Amino acid sequence: MCHLPAPPASRRAPGFTLIELLLVVGLLGVLAAIALPMVQNHRERIRQTHAVQDIVVLQALIRDFRLDNGRYPGTLAEVGNAGRVDPWGHPYVYQELESAPGKGKARKDRKLNPLNSDFDLYSVGKNGVSKTQLTNKDSLDDIVRANDGAYVGLAADYTR
Repeated sequence: MCHLPAPPASRRAPGFTLIELLLVVGLLGVLAAIALPMVQNHRERIRQTHAVQDIVVLQALIRDFRLDNGRYPGTLAEVGNAGRVDPWGHPYVYQELESAPGKGKARKDRKLNPLNSDFDLYSVGKNGVSKTQLTNKDSLDDIVRANDGAYVGLAADYTR
């Protein structure tokens, strides 16, 4: 009886095959594609919250100015906030309404009623564009003050 030598044991170098590496890279890509929009949405909500807080502070400064001077300031510079910008880098918009004739310059809701009777204060939001009526698509991302300060938040949420 003749014995044949056993075939040599296959020796594979330690490591990953190309297919295993491609699967891992593909899986990481899918996870990144899922996580990135969630991170961006979270960052946007943080900016919106920051703008709301800024408007609340500015509103308090404007009201204090009125108590001290008997009138609303003409600009944010009069309350020490000239050039203050929102989290997107756009200046906050302030419009004194008490002495303005008519309702022309006031921000308006979907029924064209003014949002405020004393002053408007808002951020033009992420897109940097705003229209007088909140229901306009350019204004939905604005952070607005409405109901004479009873509401401060996203314009899209106010118009619902």
